[in-house]
Amino acid sequence: MAKTILEFEKPIAELEEKLAEMRRVSDSLQIEPDIKLIEDKVNELKLNVYKNLTRWQRVQLARHPERPYTLDYIYMMTKDFMELHGDRYYKDDSAIVGGFAKIEDQKVMIIGHQKGRDTKSNVYRNFGMPNPEGYRKALRLMKLAEKFNKPIITMLDTPGAFPGLEAEERGQAEAIARNLFVMSTLKVPVIVVIIGEGASGGALGLGVGDRILMLENCWYSVISPESCSSILWRSWDYKEQAAEALKLTAPDLLALNVIDRIVPEPLGGAHKNHEKTAETLKNIILEELVQLQKIKPDKLVEQRVEKFSRMGKVIE
Repeated sequence: MAKTILEFEKPIAELEEKLAEMRRVSDSLQIEPDIKLIEDKVNELKLNVYKNLTRWQRVQLARHPERPYTLDYIYMMTKDFMELHGDRYYKDDSAIVGGFAKIEDQKVMIIGHQKGRDTKSNVYRNFGMPNPEGYRKALRLMKLAEKFNKPIITMLDTPGAFPGLEAEERGQAEAIARNLFVMSTLKVPVIVVIIGEGASGGALGLGVGDRILMLENCWYSVISPESCSSILWRSWDYKEQAAEALKLTAPDLLALNVIDRIVPEPLGGAHKNHEKTAETLKNIILEELVQLQKIKPDKLVEQRVEKFSRMGKVIE
């Protein structure tokens, strides 16, 4: 599969292509000093580009098709994963996956949005947009984890809940609202990880937890930049300005106390090194679990409710 190169990455890709060509002919032409010079330029350009990303560029990285998804993290971070299916009301929703697994020796319930890699799998996963049965499946699994006193890890990566008529007929809003209510009162530790896109209620339906972690190149907002641009300017052409105004990146949300911790990614984004990203995330999750498991269940719920109650306060 051809690699996806974003617009702002093209100067880097051109230099890397030139570098690869020089390496191919280096034995016959003796051009090692020139190769070293180009290597230094590539590294300098990468640092300059990726350390100074705009908010819209981070949105693009969060949507990168080669970025690891929930099942990728599950298979890289855990062992003995047992996927559980169905909401026991209507059917199984493939846009949300979940089940018991072990991170090292810690048994957890892990649940997350799942996108596809190609047209066929995207249709199967409904492009990562859950129906009500997806949220009800997630709720069933969370209650199961509480029953067996196991911590819950949720992974957020969705362009939004499915907006179709049939989803509304089956109670999309009620399913998300019930998740918010129940997640607020779960008596086990809940860690939320934003691994890609976190759009609106579609993400928030899995987003109430004791600790909110967010990978470095993700976005999390009440609305996507394109939709915001469409509402305010009647056009998608102002999506970059909308992204700036929404303050939807990890540093923005950490400053606003919406998230608790930023998970660093390899230079260029999580898609550049899946294993390194998964290892970093795994270590942080284990670190957070050690702290949360010291807190008594009633106190855990009390702190969680207080945490979300503090959000949105404004002093004029």
